[in-house]
Amino acid sequence: MLELRRLVLICEFARRGSIAATAASLGYSPSAVSQQLVALERETGTALIDRTARSAELTDAGRRLVAHAERILSMVEEAESDLSAHAATPVGRVVVTAFPTAAVAFAPALARSLRRHTELTLRLGQSRSGRGLREVQSGEVDIALVDDWYGRVRDSESVRVFPLLHDPLVLVVPRKHRLADPDVPVDLRELRDEPWMATPDGEPSRLAVDRLLVDVGGTRPTPWEFEGLGTILSLVAKGIGIAAVPALALAAGVRGLAVRQFPGNPVGRDVHAVARGSSVHRPSVSVTLRAIHVAARYIAADLDPVHLADRSGDSSLAADDPLADWRERPFRDTVGRPFGE
Repeated sequence: MLELRRLVLICEFARRGSIAATAASLGYSPSAVSQQLVALERETGTALIDRTARSAELTDAGRRLVAHAERILSMVEEAESDLSAHAATPVGRVVVTAFPTAAVAFAPALARSLRRHTELTLRLGQSRSGRGLREVQSGEVDIALVDDWYGRVRDSESVRVFPLLHDPLVLVVPRKHRLADPDVPVDLRELRDEPWMATPDGEPSRLAVDRLLVDVGGTRPTPWEFEGLGTILSLVAKGIGIAAVPALALAAGVRGLAVRQFPGNPVGRDVHAVARGSSVHRPSVSVTLRAIHVAARYIAADLDPVHLADRSGDSSLAADDPLADWRERPFRDTVGRPFGE
């Protein structure tokens, strides 16, 4: 009989690519991981890992076992979800990860919403853009808030995607900047020689800013680069420059800013919650997904011009959708008002 904990080990080895990385991920010593994988080879009666002095990789049999193990572990999670769903009470710990601006924006509403579930504990961490989906797939977290700049995050065989917000780029300028006056039209061509600030080259928000500026023609200006949108907002507030940031970054509550919409249809991202399909009916996960969705409504109401994801084209909600009753309720459009008032 194959032991589940060893199946977890070999799946993690397949994801991490080395015994050392597998050990670090799971909190074991490398020698313990190696011993357990050897024991798994004895259980299966075949070589699962091809070891050399400097590396280790899965054999063909190892890859086949990983495919079986992933299905087995998914079925185990489905069984656990089914049993806990009948208990109806959210219990235990739910682990959520989010890209940094979403973590800041969603944390207060999630804490307020979930604290009434006295047997449920929440762990909300941060992950770099692109990692959240992988962490859900690997089982490291239960739910991830992910940003999608190119419309590539979709349901799969193992993962459910729940749209939350559309988050456009907005222009932030110091309060004494001429564009702080809402009656002055925003013309990007007139801003090309301004001191722009942006995240480092290669960051998703930086790529979006570059696309925005290239669209007005000519060579894009080279902005000053700073790690973290919070840092950029604080520098703008101090009058050092201007920036284009996702509207969700304004949830950090930095004062001294004026926020303007870009004309037309500005570059933006979609924000989704993603979870494994095998876990969405577990009470702890289901109630957290609902809390996330409600939090998105409040965030959208506070952050002009963030708008809720358009669900008008989704006319047939699945009966087993844990968020169906929330999605069918009418949402209040955001109203134009200065941020923070």
